[in-house]
Amino acid sequence: MSELRRVVVTGIGAVTPVGNDAKETWANLKAGKNGIAPISLFDTEKFKAKLAGEVRGFDPLQYMDVNDTLRTDRYAQFALAAAQQAVAESAIEGAVDPTRFAVYFGTGIGGIGTFELEHTKLMERGPRRVSSLFIPMMIANMASGMIAIRHNCQGPAIPAVTACASGSNALGESMRLIRHGYADAVITGGAEASITPIAVAGFVNIQALSLAQDPNAASLPFDKRRSGFVIGEGSVAFVLEEYEHAKARGATIYGEICGYGSTCDAHHITAPHPEGAGAARAMEQAMEEAGYSQNDTVYINAHGTGTHANDLTETMAIKTALGEDAARKAYISSTKSMTGHMLGAAGAIDALACLGALREGIAPPTINLEEPDEACDLNYVPKVAQPADFTLALSNSLGFGGHNACLAFRKV
Repeated sequence: MSELRRVVVTGIGAVTPVGNDAKETWANLKAGKNGIAPISLFDTEKFKAKLAGEVRGFDPLQYMDVNDTLRTDRYAQFALAAAQQAVAESAIEGAVDPTRFAVYFGTGIGGIGTFELEHTKLMERGPRRVSSLFIPMMIANMASGMIAIRHNCQGPAIPAVTACASGSNALGESMRLIRHGYADAVITGGAEASITPIAVAGFVNIQALSLAQDPNAASLPFDKRRSGFVIGEGSVAFVLEEYEHAKARGATIYGEICGYGSTCDAHHITAPHPEGAGAARAMEQAMEEAGYSQNDTVYINAHGTGTHANDLTETMAIKTALGEDAARKAYISSTKSMTGHMLGAAGAIDALACLGALREGIAPPTINLEEPDEACDLNYVPKVAQPADFTLALSNSLGFGGHNACLAFRKV
């Protein structure tokens, strides 16, 4: 087998509840800014859940014309915007063979807003009123396809659809695509826009969402008061590139993606494995690929949703993967305390946080962590950011269906 190729990040774009570009998003994450607020996208009078991490101040007309906005679901608008930012920042267009340029983009649900709107038309006004664009606006591969069309990516263009692990799986599979020589650059990341009546009702009825009405006491990862996650939306995109290719053209390098683990619990459709066995194996795989040693100073961006089971089992998984002593030395935080749970985009914003932590030597906080759960007894960076000279960053993503993914990053 030929030598495996190194993979680096040369562009980042973001549209999130805490910023409409990558720079603003990272600045607000490390500052502990809360992006959770009352839902404004629909009337919540009849809904038990009232809060979300909404994208605010986003203007799709900055990224597409009026006709395109009418033909594009909100999740794909976010994806196109974040991808355009990342591509522009990387200056990759024209610097890579289009047939060696790919797209792997994650989403958990795809165009559920379009589905809901068109189904309402069907029920109220009949089948002739359903839009001819309903199918292409709804399907979960359309963000990948539209990004590929816009940026002339003639390599594979594939969605990752693994619930809340989608963004991380997209990045990990992109890394493998470049590492094994199938592409020289990939636009990757995740996008979601599921703050809709049917999605919120569904998550409430499965008892997954927090019903808190105080934005500062709603998304509470690792806190004994936690009672469910807060739904979020947005997109984060990256340009991944083969290291020598990036170096030869003088690209800015934000970090190296150097490890990836992907497993399934094979246990339950929604509940995690009670001991976090699958999550631990994903971490171990990523750490082994990244060349982890006891000398590493580790930052972990936890999946940390704020559900009772997730936070307990993820704590167990971290202890299993790192060992008890190393786990207690690690800096661990859940940025979902600020953004809510962005579902298929969660792994992508977690990767942004990992790269920022490595570059600037600071772990973003788990805000509002006032009453730590005694069973979640690691350093979850409560309330304010903590500085350290990190040498390795890990990002955990765990999804319905038992999907587990872990990404590992290092400085170059």
